[in-house]
Amino acid sequence: MAIGSILKSKFFKYSGIYALFVVLWAIPALAFSQGKAGSTDGKPYDPKEAIFEHIGDSHSWHTFGKSAVPLPVILYTDKGVEIFMSDKLHEGEVYQGKNYNYILEKDKVKIAGSSGKIDTAKKVWDFSITRNVASMWMGMILLLVIFISVSSSYKKRNGKAPRGLQSFLEPVILFVRDDVAIPNIGVKHHKFMSLLLTLFFFILINNLLGLVPFFPGSYNLTGNIAVTLSLSAIVLVVINFSGNKYYWKHIFMPEIPLWLYIIMVPVELIGVISKPFALMIRLFANITAGHIIVLSLISLIFIFKSLAVSPASVVFVVFMDTIELLVAFLQAYIFTMLSAMFIGIAVQEHHHE
Repeated sequence: MAIGSILKSKFFKYSGIYALFVVLWAIPALAFSQGKAGSTDGKPYDPKEAIFEHIGDSHSWHTFGKSAVPLPVILYTDKGVEIFMSDKLHEGEVYQGKNYNYILEKDKVKIAGSSGKIDTAKKVWDFSITRNVASMWMGMILLLVIFISVSSSYKKRNGKAPRGLQSFLEPVILFVRDDVAIPNIGVKHHKFMSLLLTLFFFILINNLLGLVPFFPGSYNLTGNIAVTLSLSAIVLVVINFSGNKYYWKHIFMPEIPLWLYIIMVPVELIGVISKPFALMIRLFANITAGHIIVLSLISLIFIFKSLAVSPASVVFVVFMDTIELLVAFLQAYIFTMLSAMFIGIAVQEHHHE
């Protein structure tokens, strides 16, 4: 066939679309190849196990197939600290350590007795560098690199038009300042801009990396309740340490009849905790639910073991990934906006009519 006729053929004309669908099919398959999606060990495919393996934490960081990057295991027992790499630990197999024998059960390190079973009488404190910890450090380093680079650009190009990464991030920074901080906090917004920008970009970067189905992405940091709890605790501390006398007066001495104090003061104290608690649950639930839905749709391919199901599954996965991309930005915005709103309530001055 002549080259001219090949270029004019319908196959070549639509080859880009065909290639796109091949890539879109390969990405979900790649995501599950990192876990236990296959059944090469003879066991039937368990979608719940694969999904919970992805959204949970791990002592190793999967790269491709059954290969993984081992992470440091740091254990503290009554005999002292013991450190080794996670590639020495395998599910259900005993590892002979310096102080004790250890066994991995559901990705939790336990002390094994002489019979190879878990010794419940011995306690072990696990301070390991897990996948979530490593990914959090990676996100933190990426955040530092981005902001140090942008900050140096502002210093070098003072008074000049932004360029490069600076021009890309400046609209986002101005959006957080003009549409989030100023409307909710007011004239005192400059004191909290560093916190709000850190919250926004930390959540956004980890949300986006969590959508990448291969190393160094494919983790669920912002869908981990401990991480969202830590972020909410920071907001809680900032709110209450920044609160002025009107904020505390509204909680302990509201302008209501005295007989209502016994009801309203406990309600206001509950509100102090419930606001950050709502931040924690909202971020955790939305990110985790998105991962579960996407992985459940991918699981259909392995459950039915039929190529006929693959196109429909891939279409729905692509649609959900698009929604998840929107949710990644939306949840970073909502967490930052509500944090600014709660801080604004605590620092606003009392206006006399």
